[in-house]
Amino acid sequence: MESLKEFLKPELIWFLIGLILLLSEFAAPGLVIFFFGIGAWLVALVCFLADISLNLQLMLFLVSSFLFLVLFRKKLKSLFYGRTAGFENIEGDFDDYTGQKVKVTKEITLDGKGKIEFHGTNWEAEADVPIPEGATVMIVEKNNITFKVIPI
Repeated sequence: MESLKEFLKPELIWFLIGLILLLSEFAAPGLVIFFFGIGAWLVALVCFLADISLNLQLMLFLVSSFLFLVLFRKKLKSLFYGRTAGFENIEGDFDDYTGQKVKVTKEITLDGKGKIEFHGTNWEAEADVPIPEGATVMIVEKNNITFKVIPI
């Protein structure tokens, strides 16, 4: 019975809740649940340092989680999801991108397959002729996730 009381300490419970929330971020990505896990760990730390009531624990959990979410989500999301500057609508009209000059990041071989960098992201590319890595090419059309390019 004494070992059960040892296990039911608030700081351990909040730590486990935080761990479960942090791990559940992998199942439901979006970088929201993560901040509730951090909030639970903050409450665990406070409970470890001081004896506070359950109401105060819950209030601290909610307030800290929402503050972390509002203050840090945008910065962390850009860190984890990468740079998307100038790439507002990936589903948009790709005819606007025809004529854009880009660099070849992986040689486009005789079979016509390679990679280009477009708006900070590597894309599949194809061409009718081999094009070496580092060459500048122009986008002429898009087919699903592959750009057709020509050397310039």
